Amino acid sequence: MSKDIYNLRSADNIFINAMKANVDFHTQSCPEYRAVLENLGFDKNALHSIDDLSKIPPLPTSYLKNTTLLSKPYARFLIKTTSSGTGGRKTLSGFDASSGLCGLIMVLKVFRFHKMLSLRRTNYIILGYQPDKSNQTAMAKALKAITLLAPAKKVEYALAFKDGEYQINTEGLIDAIIKFGKQNRPVRIIGFPAYLKMFLDELDERNIKMELHKNSKIMVGGGWKALFSDEISKDELIGMANHTLGVRRENFKDHFSTAEHPINYVSCANNHFHVPVFSRVIIRDVRTLEPVPFGTPGLLNLATPLLSSVPYGSIMTDDIAVMRDGAECGCGASSPYFELIGRVGLASIKTCAQAASEFLDKI
Repeated sequence: MSKDIYNLRSADNIFINAMKANVDFHTQSCPEYRAVLENLGFDKNALHSIDDLSKIPPLPTSYLKNTTLLSKPYARFLIKTTSSGTGGRKTLSGFDASSGLCGLIMVLKVFRFHKMLSLRRTNYIILGYQPDKSNQTAMAKALKAITLLAPAKKVEYALAFKDGEYQINTEGLIDAIIKFGKQNRPVRIIGFPAYLKMFLDELDERNIKMELHKNSKIMVGGGWKALFSDEISKDELIGMANHTLGVRRENFKDHFSTAEHPINYVSCANNHFHVPVFSRVIIRDVRTLEPVPFGTPGLLNLATPLLSSVPYGSIMTDDIAVMRDGAECGCGASSPYFELIGRVGLASIKTCAQAASEFLDKI
């Protein structure tokens, strides 16, 4: 396999064989998953090449929020996580030893490629939850894990855990960034784009402007959710960060991942999510669920053989996305990339993904 994590052709045969083995393991280890595949008429012997990947029935994330599927005892999981629980429902997931090792290798390779690994002690502003045993969400644990990419000197959280509850820590963030700005040390700001905008707006209102260390980085991930009315473009957000904190465009990274599909998609120099060798991405028609060609919007189907703890080899989100040829980007990465357009939850239509989820609920 090529050392280039975006050279998919070099890994196609390895990937489809790993997916076949993954499906076989989970059908033997998880009776509920086996029942799903049998009811949908799936035949694992139909997987011959990477072109057959779309034949694996994807599990809708809406279904997983209502159903627990485990291929190993939950007590044996090294890392236990849940989704953020939008709408009050959460997906139970996690990593056993094997999945955890594979995940660690993937993380190191992806973030090394994007120059996010450093041995220099770094100050952090985390625009999210301070770790606490009461918070098992994948997002909270991911934010904590991000601080391992460069050893943390000081970490300040937007939501601090005090007196048994989370409290907004605005003054702590302001004090921290002022102190960090005076030190000859890189700063990393991590969190949701909406929270970053709120933080930058607060700094602007207080007439606080600075030039952070040249190696300072910002990484945002996730959508704007309930704050969609304040949404601005990536270019505008990058411009704000550069104006207020002096963070350069090349040090601004967008990140995409889900609790059900813990692969790290990190934006390239042109702010595109290229597909790494650790996964494959299929865009499906919202009504027929058939794969659609490049340039056609549809439901985002994510596949990876990484997880042996849960049968989430192929999952379908409620995100609407479009796939494009990697050559259109111009950043140098050869693999296709996807652009997120929106979510089906914002539309008033009933999609086949929702219908599929309702069907699975009856199995």
